Amino acid sequence: MFAQSAALARVKPSATLAADAKARELKAAGKDVISLAAGEPDFDTPENIKQAAIKAIRDGKTKYTNVDGIPELKEAICGKFARENSLTYKPSQVNVSPGGKPVIYNAMVASLNPGDEVVIPAPYWVSYPDMVLLAGGEPKFVKTSAETGFKVQPADLEAAITPRTKWVLLNSPSNPSGAAYTRAELRAVADVLLRHPHVWILTDDMYEHLVFGDFEFTTIAQVEPALYERTLTMNGVSKAYAMTGWRIGYAAGPEPLIKAMAKVMSQTTSNPSSISQWAAVEALNGTQEFIKPNAKLFEERRGLVVSMLNQANGMHCPTPEGAFYVYPSVAGLIGKKAPSGKTICTDEDFCVELLESEGVSVVFGAAFGLSPFFRISYATSNANLEDACTRIQRFCGQLR
Repeated sequence: MFAQSAALARVKPSATLAADAKARELKAAGKDVISLAAGEPDFDTPENIKQAAIKAIRDGKTKYTNVDGIPELKEAICGKFARENSLTYKPSQVNVSPGGKPVIYNAMVASLNPGDEVVIPAPYWVSYPDMVLLAGGEPKFVKTSAETGFKVQPADLEAAITPRTKWVLLNSPSNPSGAAYTRAELRAVADVLLRHPHVWILTDDMYEHLVFGDFEFTTIAQVEPALYERTLTMNGVSKAYAMTGWRIGYAAGPEPLIKAMAKVMSQTTSNPSSISQWAAVEALNGTQEFIKPNAKLFEERRGLVVSMLNQANGMHCPTPEGAFYVYPSVAGLIGKKAPSGKTICTDEDFCVELLESEGVSVVFGAAFGLSPFFRISYATSNANLEDACTRIQRFCGQLR
């Protein structure tokens, strides 16, 4: 009889993938379901990027590549960091992996020893703590609040760091809250990290181009150059370029870490898809004209969702700075009875009852380490969002 390993037993399956899979299952069974669970842009991959992939196939660029990325893509990534973030890297400081998730996991496997701690502000992307656990480390959570915009406060970060801290994980704009750190807020975080030279920083900038209004994105090594030598700056093509299925994530950082990550890849995944890599070269080097119009559409959707959710009985939805998520509070609904007769005791109860009653799939806040909230992805059409938010309003109105 199969028995899973002790390492895997410490890990939970991804709640976001589970919620999306449940929605697909119900749809396949004929139920009218709107899924707001998946973090995936609904736009098509731009045509120039698709054509670059087709050309790569026709040119026979379908063989194994260097384990952590082709030279052309590494050069394009160096160009992107210089152009957009004022960060100078050599190709030997760049890692290309089959998605953003492997970048983080490979960095953890390459660096963590048993007992090493990784400080993770909550709410966090569901995969962070479990990747730390799989790599043998210990996640250490720092709770934030809606009152502080779901951003870690310097004093709380300082209190969480111990001699065993190996990494601090930052994510701006954030999945699940959409919160993004201003330059001044990153400056305050950097001041804490300067006092702890043994701590490394992994910054997940995957939603960099999805910021709204006059918000100006910055990344921590840009704000504080003294942290450059112990920062892994991670990004990818999935969100800004609508390339989720192409599976290309990348990062730049100190050469010894990058070499160690490549060593992990050499015995696990090997190289990312050669075709996807050539598509990513075009994504980074080609026209960027579609990025701002796409971000503008997301900003309009944010306004729609925030407005409609704040009209729902007992719900409060803060306005985030970026990404394509909102993280509303259901504190005002805990203890009420759903139409099914069940009492809503947790944010998970709320999400289960919402799906059963109104066919709207969202992800409960406990999966992201902070309750009582839930996450909505508004990466879908305005019609779907209006319909879903109307159903949420109706559901909240029926709670007693």
